[in-house]
Amino acid sequence: MKFKTDENMPVQVVEILVRHGYDAISVIDQNVAGHPDLNVVQVCRTEQRALVTLDLDFADKRVYPPDQYAGLIVPRPSRQSIPAIERLAEQMVRYLASEPLVGRLWIVEERRVRIRA
Repeated sequence: MKFKTDENMPVQVVEILVRHGYDAISVIDQNVAGHPDLNVVQVCRTEQRALVTLDLDFADKRVYPPDQYAGLIVPRPSRQSIPAIERLAEQMVRYLASEPLVGRLWIVEERRVRIRA
């Protein structure tokens, strides 16, 4: 499975995904940081990468229908801190072993993961 992290995600999220055996890069690695959301998500679609982002716009299924993407993951930490986001990334990795991501929107919270098709 392949992932791309948005520019608002700490670099540690890419490191966590790679450590767990996933192909992960950031938009910064590809020089698409600062590009409009539609461009970023189109790159993800072309590369068949799931997007991991703190941007709540991607949680709007009317604008970004999950079935058109390799997956959309929106972590929702209770505090905007690197350790909190790292914990959510570890939780996300545990769910990847048992839940489908392609064509789904995952909203990862501290006590649960909401999955929408």
